[in-house]
Amino acid sequence: MNITMVLDMVASAGDRAVVTAGGRSLTAAELSDRARAAARTFRRHEAVLYVSANHLAYPVALFGAALAGVPFIPLNYRLGEHQLSRLLARHPGALVLRPDDLDALLELEQLVDDDELTAPQDPDAVAVVLYTSGTTAEPKAALLRHRHLLAYVLNTQEFGSAEEGDAALVAVPPYHVAGLMNLLTNLYTGRRLVYLPAFGAGEWLATVRREGVTHALVVPTMLARIVAEVPGAAADTPTLRSLAYGGSRTPRPVVERALTVFPTTGFVNAYGLTETASSVAVLGPDDHREALAADDPAVRERLSSVGRALPGVELEIRDADGTPLPAGATGLVFVRGAQISGEYGGRSALDADGWFPTRDRGRLDADGYLFVEGRADDTIIRGGENIAPAEIEDVLLAHPGITEAAVIGVPDPEWGQRIVAVVVGDGDPAEVRQWVKDRLRTSKTPDTVVFRTELPKTETGKLLRRTLVADLESSHA
Repeated sequence: MNITMVLDMVASAGDRAVVTAGGRSLTAAELSDRARAAARTFRRHEAVLYVSANHLAYPVALFGAALAGVPFIPLNYRLGEHQLSRLLARHPGALVLRPDDLDALLELEQLVDDDELTAPQDPDAVAVVLYTSGTTAEPKAALLRHRHLLAYVLNTQEFGSAEEGDAALVAVPPYHVAGLMNLLTNLYTGRRLVYLPAFGAGEWLATVRREGVTHALVVPTMLARIVAEVPGAAADTPTLRSLAYGGSRTPRPVVERALTVFPTTGFVNAYGLTETASSVAVLGPDDHREALAADDPAVRERLSSVGRALPGVELEIRDADGTPLPAGATGLVFVRGAQISGEYGGRSALDADGWFPTRDRGRLDADGYLFVEGRADDTIIRGGENIAPAEIEDVLLAHPGITEAAVIGVPDPEWGQRIVAVVVGDGDPAEVRQWVKDRLRTSKTPDTVVFRTELPKTETGKLLRRTLVADLESSHA
């Protein structure tokens, strides 16, 4: 099977608009025709590199590459020229699509000849290559094969299940796995895709209203800015039925405020990785409502979880020796399922039983809700005690004067590491330390509190902890 199966199924919609961007739309038939026309050009190359923002040509390029039987590789167009050149050099036989090439791609005409264009049907062929963010080292090429992408689509979505007029707003960048999977799942369910080339909270809200958007996906930084953009108690977005967020940890205060700003919208917290072909666990709308209204602290705490495993996915928590841990115990998160790739340039990270080590720390409660505490590499070891930054960050974010927080460990000759809290907002360092001490034990109280105007993050909102550590070390060198 090939992901062009989605294109073939969508093509039956004929003259219904399925993708909108920049004031233009493509019908189902036009998308299919243009993808086939593109494939005739693409099959002369070894891969297709897409180096641009969201555009009407993005789905054309993705399906055109699949029809041609070559990998589709969306790159981070925001990278510096040196970094981008290094990635381009890895694919000397590829066709590179930049912003100036995209309108021409949409104008290619399908040729009618005796050579019927049929997509290769090898499910093990590489469909997409996504480069990891490379925040700690050289970016790694994560390979997603056709079977991984289709496993996610077929296990989590129902074909044609969308209501007439449904539209999904996509603001995440095209080089992110969420952007890729939103394209496939929304087309498969029958929703029109609406692309936002560049995110701005005001423009996002205006687009929801203008296009009658019913479903949307944002990363946590986007959600925080959207919430801040709404001056009153509730946003004027009557069509918005579902709002998904994910990609990195979302502060609980932001989630609680968002539930107030969008009172009639169903919220979905999605947890996944590039290597897992998008989400592996989801906290659904009912979970959000029950947790918000619950008197039971254990149920209310689920607002800080990422939900339960999706169909076809297994979750397991293990200790450092690989032994599975019981409910409630914190350890390393492992996942297994048909959608899980865990492959980098031909090297698989799966163990003998098909489990993928996410390198995240977390725990499962008795009902199967997953609580992710952050990357294992970010754990602070102070005086022999393992301390999760997320626990301290949640307490800091509950402080009325703090809007963002990052907790890191820096070398200390006595304790091994000392705890540094870097926060955005207003306050007195001593008072902030006391705030944490009153809510957590002394060993988890930051030794130092540093105020900043902003925290370093990737374009998709992931905190660059190692950049933060390097900045602090250089300022004290």
